[in-house]
Amino acid sequence: MQYREFVKTGDKISVVGYGAMGLGGAFGSFDKTEATRSILFSLEKGVNFFDTADSYGPHTNEILVQEALSDSYRKIVVATKAGLVRPGPDQWVPNGRPEHIRKEIDGSLQRLKRDQIDLWQLHRIDPRVPVEETLGPVADAVKAGKIKHVGLSEVDIKGIESAEKVVPIVSVQNLYNLGDRQWEEVLDYTARRNMAFIPWFPLASGPGKLQEKIGAIARKNHATVAQIALAWLLKRSPNILLIPGTSSLQHLQENLEAIQINLSDEDFDDLSK
Repeated sequence: MQYREFVKTGDKISVVGYGAMGLGGAFGSFDKTEATRSILFSLEKGVNFFDTADSYGPHTNEILVQEALSDSYRKIVVATKAGLVRPGPDQWVPNGRPEHIRKEIDGSLQRLKRDQIDLWQLHRIDPRVPVEETLGPVADAVKAGKIKHVGLSEVDIKGIESAEKVVPIVSVQNLYNLGDRQWEEVLDYTARRNMAFIPWFPLASGPGKLQEKIGAIARKNHATVAQIALAWLLKRSPNILLIPGTSSLQHLQENLEAIQINLSDEDFDDLSK
C-alpha cells in the first residue's frame, strides 16, 4: 500500500481507501458475512481509510463498519456523513436542518461506538437551509470534541467558502472520474488549499469513445479498465484519495493493485483529452 500525508489533518492515508456504500443495507440486498470479509480484507492489505454514512442502509452501514473495525480504530480513519435522508429505496432527500444534523452526529457516534468522529462530512447542502445554519451544530460538535475534522460532499467553490466561515474544511467528496469531470475546478481549488479530494464513483470510465482508448492503454499496461481509471485519478492530483467499494474480493484486489500502475505522461494526457 502507498500512503499520502494530508496537510490539514496530519494523517497518512492509504491512497486507496474503502467506500462502504455498496455494501447494502435495509433497502438493498445485504450479505453481512461477505461485506465484513471485504472490509477486513482491505484492512489486511493496508487500507486505513473507510468511508460510510448515516444514510447508507440507512444506519445499518455504520453499524457494519463498527462491528468489523472497532478493534482497529486506533490505527485507521473512519469517515461518515449526514445531511441526506432515505425515506425509501432510491430516495435521497437533503435535510440540513440544524436539529437533524445535531441528532445524526450523536447517532453516528452511537452507531460507530466512538467518542469522536475522525471525519464528519456534510452529505449535501440543503438548498432550503443556509449552510451556515446547517453547520452550526457541527461547529459545536468540533468544539465539544465529538468531531475531529469536517468535510463536504457535492459542493462548489462558493459552498466551500461559505462553509469555511463556520468551520475549517479538510476534504471535499464530489462525483469525479474519467468520464465525468464537471468538478475539475473544485479539484484544482482543493489542491491549492491542501484539502483532500475524494472522488465518489471513481471507477466510471466514460463513453464508448473513451472506452476504446482506455481499453488500449489497459492492454498495454497489462491492467483492467478499472485499474487504469483509478491510476489516472491518482496521477491527476496529489490530493486525491480513492474510495472504490465492492464486496467482491477479486475486484477489491484489482482495485488495490491499481497503485502499482505508473501511467506514462503520454497515456495520461491521451486519457485527459
